[in-house]
Amino acid sequence: MGQSASVPVNSPELTRHPSRSFSFTTRFTSSTRKKTTHAPTHPPPPPPPPPPLPFVQRNQMVKPEDGPVPFNIFPDPTSEIPDECLAHIFQSLSSGDRKRCSLVCKRWFVVEGQSRCRLSLNANSEISAHLTSLFSRFDSVTKLALRCDRRSVSISDDALVLISLRCRNLMRLKLRGCRELTDLGIAAFAQNCKSLKKLSCGSCVFGAKGLNAVFEHCILLEEISIKRLRGINNDGDSEAAAEPIGPGLAAKSLKSICLKELYNGQLFGPLIVGSKNLKTLKLIRCLGEWDRVLEMMASEKSNSSYTYNNSNDNSNLNGLVEIHLERIQVTDSGLSAISNCATLEILHLVKTPECTNLGIISMAERCKLLRKVHIDGWRTNKIGDEGLIALGKNCSNLQELVLIGVNPTTLSLEVIASNCRSLERLALCSSETIGDLEMSCIASKCTALKKFCIKSCPISDNGLEALAWGCPNLVKIKVKKCRDVTRDVVEWLREKRESLIVNLDADEIEAVDASASEAGGVQGEDGADFPAGETDITSFQAPARGNGRGVSLFRNKLSFMFGRNIAACALRRWTTGSSNTNGGNQ
Repeated sequence: MGQSASVPVNSPELTRHPSRSFSFTTRFTSSTRKKTTHAPTHPPPPPPPPPPLPFVQRNQMVKPEDGPVPFNIFPDPTSEIPDECLAHIFQSLSSGDRKRCSLVCKRWFVVEGQSRCRLSLNANSEISAHLTSLFSRFDSVTKLALRCDRRSVSISDDALVLISLRCRNLMRLKLRGCRELTDLGIAAFAQNCKSLKKLSCGSCVFGAKGLNAVFEHCILLEEISIKRLRGINNDGDSEAAAEPIGPGLAAKSLKSICLKELYNGQLFGPLIVGSKNLKTLKLIRCLGEWDRVLEMMASEKSNSSYTYNNSNDNSNLNGLVEIHLERIQVTDSGLSAISNCATLEILHLVKTPECTNLGIISMAERCKLLRKVHIDGWRTNKIGDEGLIALGKNCSNLQELVLIGVNPTTLSLEVIASNCRSLERLALCSSETIGDLEMSCIASKCTALKKFCIKSCPISDNGLEALAWGCPNLVKIKVKKCRDVTRDVVEWLREKRESLIVNLDADEIEAVDASASEAGGVQGEDGADFPAGETDITSFQAPARGNGRGVSLFRNKLSFMFGRNIAACALRRWTTGSSNTNGGNQ
């Protein structure tokens, strides 16, 4: 500090010796001249080229002493594959594998984006700023799912309109929890995406005006699924709440309607009645009286152009094929009206306490093409032998029968087993009348039976032993919560019939099974079909016994919304497995 920098004493620039008068500059110059004097007159020859790299086979191990190996020593085997073939390969991969493949190289990144047809997005408001770049890459999307959880703010109408402008060829749209979408946004979307064939929306707030715009502009719409739509429950605006929902220009194309957990479901009456080619109708936990709507629908079907004949060729009939009625207010009058649909093949009647044997008899006598019947009597004893006998006498094409909370006896089981020679899948659950005698009847009469499930029935080892000598085509048995059945008889049955699969679960309670059904839905424990694509199923296991009036009332309320039976879902899983085996991969 304050002093000049010190300089070494023996610095060559400051120290001079009288006998040596030279400098570093002089020495450097002389050395340079000396080298220049002896330099060759011709430039040196170029260095020899490096030796060629040895050929390395694919299965040859490269050793460290061989030296560095260049990156491109192996040619890219996919460089000769056209983009179309590479895109076809990507379509056979799972979603995770496709994402990983897109990171391999730039070409794969582009091809994967252009060939992706299905896309699922977290539809919160933050994604709106990235939609342009996102759909610039994925410009061939035809199936789009937009989901937003209830704690986040969803995308708005502007974002949905932007998506519709980028995805003109969109065919399927699923909306879950998009509460910021209004009727205006849905209407604008419908005007831009006129190729839409399937719409599924749940927990949204738009209403009848938006849906009517969809039916008016999307003339190719085939399937509609509505769950917990808040907009049609607006009691504050009586005019908006009373606006009916009609089929519009989609009346000829609409084939499947699923309504679930709606307060004003009757507003969809014009839609159900006006759909001329309706094949599947599902009404699940929708409040209100439905007899009138079913009567109007059946009347419209009976007055339509098709005529039913007794021949086996029903390919040209455009009547109702499948109907699901679950926990709704419907009586025998509604079932009698449905019986006018002679083309009906699949019937699900779940927890409808006002339906009795009379309704089942009317359907059995007229709907002779029935091949799948699921009945959950809710232990009301209003459906029994009388209705089941009519079902066995008239529906000879029956292939699958599920009875839950119903008490059949040998009288009805003998008729069903004798006349329904194609019965392959049978499930009996929570029945007080199914004992060893009924098991012997099933073993001796049901020769075509392949899958059998029994749960919470008073059978013993003797009843299960009867299956060792009967049902020659039996492949699988499921026994659940039958207290008098022991594991000894299961081992004995496996020894007698080695090819038979026997599952005994007497202690554990099976959780919710979310296997897809043939109808495109999802099954719960009670065998009830939920709308296609729904995966946010909440399961609740009510207590087996109540300790007072309050607990009992709490259990009764929850039992209306959640079921505990698993037989139907077990049979559905079997059916799905069989269809996949026969039909192959789609």
